[in-house]
Amino acid sequence: MVKPSTRPLQKLSIVIPARDEEGCIASTVQHLHLELELKKVPHEIIVVDDGSTDRTFPILQELATASPYLRPIQNPEPHGFGRAIIRGLDKMSGDAAVIMMADESDDCRDVVRYWDKLNEGFDCVFGSRFMKGGGTIDYPPIKWVVNRLANFYIRMLFRHGLNDTTNAFKAYRKTCLDGLRPFLSHHFNLTVEIPLKAIIRGYSFAVIPITWRNRRHGIAKLKIREMGSRYLFIVLYLWLEKYFSRGDYRRNS
Repeated sequence: MVKPSTRPLQKLSIVIPARDEEGCIASTVQHLHLELELKKVPHEIIVVDDGSTDRTFPILQELATASPYLRPIQNPEPHGFGRAIIRGLDKMSGDAAVIMMADESDDCRDVVRYWDKLNEGFDCVFGSRFMKGGGTIDYPPIKWVVNRLANFYIRMLFRHGLNDTTNAFKAYRKTCLDGLRPFLSHHFNLTVEIPLKAIIRGYSFAVIPITWRNRRHGIAKLKIREMGSRYLFIVLYLWLEKYFSRGDYRRNS
């Protein structure tokens, strides 16, 4: 593994994809901003509306009029969770990014811990809900089983030691993200592509415990049956890169 970077960070961009989240998007943004302000983290919050049919985007526009830290943007068709995240990353002005869900399932305090860990010099910080100190609240039993099986399979293929690869909530330096492009995944499988590429290509990373709670508003957008083949494709694609690319895409320094 390469040595951690010593370059100090100036600004954190939080990228939040959102579709039909009118019941919680305002509180998600406001609670996050309050926590970052209290901890004096320089930041911007980029919420990418991914084709909402409710008032998600108008609510964001109203908030933005009095909130200079908030940057609501729209992801034009074709829509997709991965496409929305990529659009947010394309628009970020910070030198580090946290990808976060819109439904308040991710803990704002963990965003601060990500920032602190990145400032120790790591290229990436991955959270785990399934290590000592982490936890979940109201995790649907069927999804829990599927999650544990999928992450075990990925861990055995890549031997990276991370037991929560599929979780979207992670942090990256922009220099790392630039080294992982182009991104291939247009849907939820992007949550696997980004961390696996970072590990395969030799970027430094740390793993910290995080907490997660099931959404209290709206409907979950991830459809396990629909996404299975997409996850399989990207995992196998990156497995081929790891073992057959001869290090052509690895970080050089």
